[in-house]
Amino acid sequence: MLLFLLRVVMRTAHVVAAGVWVGGSVTYLLVLLPAYRATGASPELSARSAALFRRLVNLCIGVLLVSGVYLVFDRLASASTGAAYVVLLAVKVAAALGMIGLALVQAQEARRPAARRGKLWKVAPLWILWLGLITTLLGATLTSVFESGSAF
Repeated sequence: MLLFLLRVVMRTAHVVAAGVWVGGSVTYLLVLLPAYRATGASPELSARSAALFRRLVNLCIGVLLVSGVYLVFDRLASASTGAAYVVLLAVKVAAALGMIGLALVQAQEARRPAARRGKLWKVAPLWILWLGLITTLLGATLTSVFESGSAF
């Protein structure tokens, strides 16, 4: 019973953290930034929003890493895990690590003066969003493959 409860808590934490990060990215990129630009919001407001979102992303990354490691070992320990599942999992982990890497670069760039930020500063948020959507799709696919016992 305790193992079942731990599994449910870890899955829930993983899905919520992913949803907050990806959903927050959609909101930030498609709602907040355009609204700031359209209304001529102060640079301080934009910077403060970005800093708060970064803190939230950092929390999500921590939750995703802890819950993700648990879930990988939990699923790979199952006798019904096939090769297709392992391959899809490797692709998902690579995409998730790409997101995390880009988020870390983005956080470092945010500390620089605006004039010294690299080109990655502008494109990283969109790449993070796309990788997040891909990772979410892969997560749903992994769940379906695991639950069906399918090997494709």
